[in-house]
Amino acid sequence: MKYFGGCDVGSTYTKAVIVDENGKIVADTTMKSKINAEESAKLAMAEVLKQVGLEKSEDLEYLIGTGYGRNKVPFADENISEISCHAMGVHVTNPNVKAIIDIGGQDIKGISIDADGTVKNFAMNDKCAAGTGRFYEAMARSFEMSLPEFSKLSLSAKNVIPITAQCTVFAESEVITLVGEGKPMNEIAAGIQMAVAKRCFVMSKKAGATDSITLTGGCAKNDGLKAAIEHVLKLKVVDLDTDPQLMGALGAAEYARQKGMAKKTA
Repeated sequence: MKYFGGCDVGSTYTKAVIVDENGKIVADTTMKSKINAEESAKLAMAEVLKQVGLEKSEDLEYLIGTGYGRNKVPFADENISEISCHAMGVHVTNPNVKAIIDIGGQDIKGISIDADGTVKNFAMNDKCAAGTGRFYEAMARSFEMSLPEFSKLSLSAKNVIPITAQCTVFAESEVITLVGEGKPMNEIAAGIQMAVAKRCFVMSKKAGATDSITLTGGCAKNDGLKAAIEHVLKLKVVDLDTDPQLMGALGAAEYARQKGMAKKTA
């Protein structure tokens, strides 16, 4: 059996996936990124290689690096942008999905997928961290909660307390003030989720979403955000069968499989 790899070095988490000749995931890992992107890539790849009984990355038929630190994957055969890899990852997971909102550690992307899994169109907000993974980490700290706890908090809210600040720093200050005033924490959380959902509105339109959309990245596991996006965007959020945080690495591995198999038959 031949194996193919994808390594997605993100700003907050590094993900790696190995697939077999049929495109089936045989190994995967998600770990917190180190300051050094190359070290992150090496650690993630060492983990997935161990899972399939391989000793080194060179034992793979083909390996593609992607993500924020894709140029720091020294053993990759080539690099492909995370936008293309997220599109391909979603395509092989659920080919019926044609629009994505990818919420990463530092940016938000809207991606439209073509029939073959390539990118039809995309838009990106990378000017402000509001609504990204780092934003949610800051919000969870303000509530003295873990991210999983915070992601469900808004679901029990009867009302929404609007969050007016657009900047992560000012939003965190506003939230701390509201918590200090004794406002219901679930209603503050609902305001946060609604504010982020509104930031996703333009991205979804540019991604060409009409009736449904899926979320990728770590924030796709945020139940409160999914509910807020469905409310604000009037779209069904499609849950993926595979971990949405792995989509970039999976797409990279699928591209590696396609290129590796083509090389093999050339």
